Amino acid sequence: MTPRPLLLVGGGGLAREVLATVRLFPDEWKPVGALDDDPTRHGADLDGLPVLGGSEIVHDVPDAAVLVCIASARRPLGRMNVVRRMDLPQDRYATIVHPAASVPEGAALGPGTVLLAGTVVTTPLRLGAHVVAMPHVLVTHDDEVADGVTFAGRAALGGAVRVGESAYLGQGSCVREGVTIGAGAVVGMGSVVLTDVPAGEVWVGNPARRLREGNGS
Repeated sequence: MTPRPLLLVGGGGLAREVLATVRLFPDEWKPVGALDDDPTRHGADLDGLPVLGGSEIVHDVPDAAVLVCIASARRPLGRMNVVRRMDLPQDRYATIVHPAASVPEGAALGPGTVLLAGTVVTTPLRLGAHVVAMPHVLVTHDDEVADGVTFAGRAALGGAVRVGESAYLGQGSCVREGVTIGAGAVVGMGSVVLTDVPAGEVWVGNPARRLREGNGS
């Protein structure tokens, strides 16, 4: 089987982590470059992968699959904003699961989703498109995860949690069963969420409380 060319959109730490995972599948994927809309990164080396230019280059390489590797608690909507701006068909997006992740038969992962090492999905459920789960994330029974959600390392959901589009759950955060995290909300690292978090707000602490309105973009 000839590996499919792959472009990573984003030239930072998440792209490096995704690249390391992709390289575990040399028969399936051939990374050919990273793209970054920061012109100061153009021409840089990303662990042996060249940063070719801005995200518009995806349209010049139509046979390449794409992964958007952008995640920031300061800009939780950033990844989906890039996805919408590029306006690619769904079949252009790769879906990557690290061999050390645990995903049961019957689970459905949306296009562009990435599950890094140690991620555990305990029952068959659907994760949205362009979801990023960093190492050792836990997603449990009856959870609903919308498009563009970011789970930083060791974030954990109890059962029947609903996570809205482009929400960001910080490193080591925990969410009680049955709680809803609103779209674009940010949960700070180490926070313990016991009640619903409204869309677009930043919550921190144990128990987590509202810190401020987020900037979203």
